[in-house]
Amino acid sequence: MSEPMQAAPRPMLLNAFDMACVGHIQQGMWRHPRDRSAQYTRLSHWTELARLLERGLFDGLFLADVLGVYDVYGGTPDAALRGAAQVPLLDPTLLIPAMAAATSHLGFGVTCNLAYEPPYLFARRMSTLDHLTGGRIGWNIVTGYLDSAARALGYTAQMAHDDRYDLADEYMAAVYALWEGSWAEDAVRRDKAGGVYTDPTRVRRIHHHGAQYRLDAMHLCEPSPQRSPVLYQAGASERGRRFAALHAECVFVNGSTPEIVAALVADLRARAGARPIRALVGATVVVGRTAAEAQSMLADYAASADAEATLAHASASLGIDLARFDMDQPIEAAPGNAIQSNVTAMARIAGPAWTKRKLLEQSVLGSRQPPIVGDPAQVADALMQWMALADIDGFNLSRTVMPECLEAFIDLVVPILQERGAYKTAYASGTYREKLFGAGRLLDAPHPAAGYRMV
Repeated sequence: MSEPMQAAPRPMLLNAFDMACVGHIQQGMWRHPRDRSAQYTRLSHWTELARLLERGLFDGLFLADVLGVYDVYGGTPDAALRGAAQVPLLDPTLLIPAMAAATSHLGFGVTCNLAYEPPYLFARRMSTLDHLTGGRIGWNIVTGYLDSAARALGYTAQMAHDDRYDLADEYMAAVYALWEGSWAEDAVRRDKAGGVYTDPTRVRRIHHHGAQYRLDAMHLCEPSPQRSPVLYQAGASERGRRFAALHAECVFVNGSTPEIVAALVADLRARAGARPIRALVGATVVVGRTAAEAQSMLADYAASADAEATLAHASASLGIDLARFDMDQPIEAAPGNAIQSNVTAMARIAGPAWTKRKLLEQSVLGSRQPPIVGDPAQVADALMQWMALADIDGFNLSRTVMPECLEAFIDLVVPILQERGAYKTAYASGTYREKLFGAGRLLDAPHPAAGYRMV
């Protein structure tokens, strides 16, 4: 009797995970002699990155962002400034049109904090990017977690964690109404002979009068290729998952084990019901031509890791001033107003009495994310095993030493994944949403945005 046929592996989605700064996730890698992250202020740095990712058939470039500085550690930003821990930092949205002009298929998921920008202005910015990229823009929806950002924008402190999500729900209603409900699909006629560019009867004003926002205006942009951008979200708290299940098309998950991630993804998909969600996990890869070469590279990279910058970054994301604790003193982690899922994850990984020493022992390359290290086949095995065990769709790959980390992945790992049928050999046609989901450039029911669309 013949062997039963095994199902083909799920096609892997890949984003490069980056930030418009010198030090992103793996703190200290900018100090490595071959790293070119300090060229981040040059436009050519970004257009070359975009071309590299498109050569590797990456689905997107996922750009993180924050609006404040990491000043929780020791009560000052000094450690973050010394170590370039996500400061200095450019506006990521201004980089995207140039990268889009340098590519044809690469998507762009950009992080924008909704807490400090009126929906009317933000909706125009996203529509503009969707037009200029030809329908390749996505939005990572965040509400922020830094009090330094709140102070920079004129507030004494940020809103409470769950209140920020209540604000976000109303914000989404306002931008959906602008993107989907202000202009009909046939509003723009471009009738030169008749002298009518837009049919006024097919454009309507949006009236939104909520607890936080008041809006009485038509959207300034004609319908863009996707109307609403592809929607990313990364909240893993109870309130964050409720928000993601309602709004997100793609969720970005950081997890310690495939089993923990599988439970989180299953919960999100159960909450979303019939609506499809793509789940991506954060991953860091160090790949060599041989396993020994990969281990040598890891040691070489680890020599540049910056412990102080790591603690500055961790203090901000955990909402705990780690400078107050000795190396082996148990960290007291009461519920706070930063990223609640990070505190829970740290206790789960290192135990309830975790210490700074345990955190730094985990942070081999300057972050709490343990790297996947090996030859091309070993790395491909690890990624495919993660997908099978955690029921995820792909990965957001964090950078180490740039650009060689991505060049090595594209040249060594991508061909192995393609040989195994686990990764595409060409881009599909269509918008970013169509590439990710296979059909439909617009958000369809049961997604709430569809209910706002003008017919």
